[in-house]
Amino acid sequence: MRIIDTHQHLWDRTRFDLPWLASATEPLSKSHTPDDYAKAAAGLGITATIYMEVDVRLDQREAEAQYVFGLCDDPKNLMVGAVVGGDPVAADFKAYLDKIASPHLKGIRQVLHGGLAQGYCLSPEFVAGVRELGKRKLRFDLCLRSGELADGAALAKKCPETRFVLDHCGNAPVTGTAAQQDTWKRGLEQVAACSNTVVKISGIIAGTMPGVPFAEQLAPSINQTLDAFGPERVIFASDWPVCTLRASLKDWITTLKALMATRPEPEQRKLFYDNAARFYEL
Repeated sequence: MRIIDTHQHLWDRTRFDLPWLASATEPLSKSHTPDDYAKAAAGLGITATIYMEVDVRLDQREAEAQYVFGLCDDPKNLMVGAVVGGDPVAADFKAYLDKIASPHLKGIRQVLHGGLAQGYCLSPEFVAGVRELGKRKLRFDLCLRSGELADGAALAKKCPETRFVLDHCGNAPVTGTAAQQDTWKRGLEQVAACSNTVVKISGIIAGTMPGVPFAEQLAPSINQTLDAFGPERVIFASDWPVCTLRASLKDWITTLKALMATRPEPEQRKLFYDNAARFYEL
């Protein structure tokens, strides 16, 4: 089965400053290069990737974009597109988008749980910036706490011409309490009710606990997400190398394939390849 990985991180700490890694330990503290990803992905059927921004220092965002666009131009790499960092409320946001305009640019992300107050994404300035993305046929990634999914749904409703991607199953609380699970489920349904949203089945393996099989822990969250969004609006993503906090890239793909095995083969192909190819216009 062919696979498009729609959430591939890379970071070269000799090239870029990532403040959030200042106190990190391995495996995240070291650099993660295209060669490292190629080794991790060997034999897994991955035919293309979409880069996901890594929260570099603000003054390095444009350089990060140009760096990954160069990787997209290199036929030796699997990367075919990129979602780069950006701040929709910035006064120069339109000028920034002009500077980084590229056929490889697929969207913008600003992590909404990185110290920002709940509701930040619903300010008039933020909404205006996200609407600008829609005018340019660009997407916006929603990366927020599971308890803030209602904000993501509200933003999607305010920006009907913009396409949204919900990261990491809405940050499903895999090992959370029943109350946390219920809050997540309600929020997930709200986002799924917005027709201009898709969801990445990604990331949550990093939140599993030792000693319990991955599939057993992840099945409830993944099945809930698949059923909420339906087979046409789910896309595979690895969140590599963050996933390696608990599992290898191979472990994650093997686990997800096992969980998908009971679903029709066309739905499996849509998750792993077809939906991403259509959504990102590859």
